[in-house]
Amino acid sequence: MGQVTADRGGRGRVRDRDGLAESGAKAPWAGLEAELGERATLLQFSSAFCAPCRATRRVLGEVARLVPGVAHVEIDAEARLDLVRRLEIVRTPTVLVLDAAGRIVRRATGQPRKADVIAALGEVL
Repeated sequence: MGQVTADRGGRGRVRDRDGLAESGAKAPWAGLEAELGERATLLQFSSAFCAPCRATRRVLGEVARLVPGVAHVEIDAEARLDLVRRLEIVRTPTVLVLDAAGRIVRRATGQPRKADVIAALGEVL
């Protein structure tokens, strides 16, 4: 598995995640009420009283609007404990970058910087 570290500002840095790529096309995400992106998806796990989650929502939403074929999907971690346990989500916000087939290709925790999100997408697209 990859490693996620925090920089001096407390923000999460995106690291490669080798061990938790889902097999099959989009099947693990079939129960979501939102469509995955045509080219990539920014999947955000949030909780109700998480201040960094609100900032993360803004950053990911802005990136999704800027990059064609990219969707931002936010999941309430408390409502989807099945996914939280299966994907080993231990804090919010956690962002998974999914490729066009719905496989996890990157993972980060904490509030991401816009430049880091764009760089992670650049590797997927």
